[in-house]
Amino acid sequence: MQGRPAVGPVPSSPEVSRRMSIHPRRDTKPELAVRRRLHAAGLRYRVCLKVPGAPRRTIDIAFTKVKLAVFTDGCFWHGCPDHRGAVPASNGEWWKAKIDRNCERDRDTDELLRNAGWRVVRVWEHQDPSVAVEQIKAELIRPHR
Repeated sequence: MQGRPAVGPVPSSPEVSRRMSIHPRRDTKPELAVRRRLHAAGLRYRVCLKVPGAPRRTIDIAFTKVKLAVFTDGCFWHGCPDHRGAVPASNGEWWKAKIDRNCERDRDTDELLRNAGWRVVRVWEHQDPSVAVEQIKAELIRPHR
């Protein structure tokens, strides 16, 4: 994976910089909605578990006994194929490169986890949380190879 650029773009305004810096990295509304439904279904998990071999990366929802990692990806930050065109007009080239790097890091994280014997499920923030939970439950009962 390529490293980060040494210098990012100059924010188009202090207000834009402030707005972008306040986005939560964890416990987002979609993530909480999925966690609530998993818990209501009697499933227990850990949150924000460190990815083996990548201490600065965390698994959103981890089922440690069966080694299932669940990520609830934000459409903007992780390049959702349904919403990929939503790149800001200001500093658009830089944002496209940043989102591409995020996607590359996601693929790298998936590979690290798979190499460590984990299965990975990624759900999008726009997915209905009930559908996401059914996807996760199906993976939990699937035999691990």
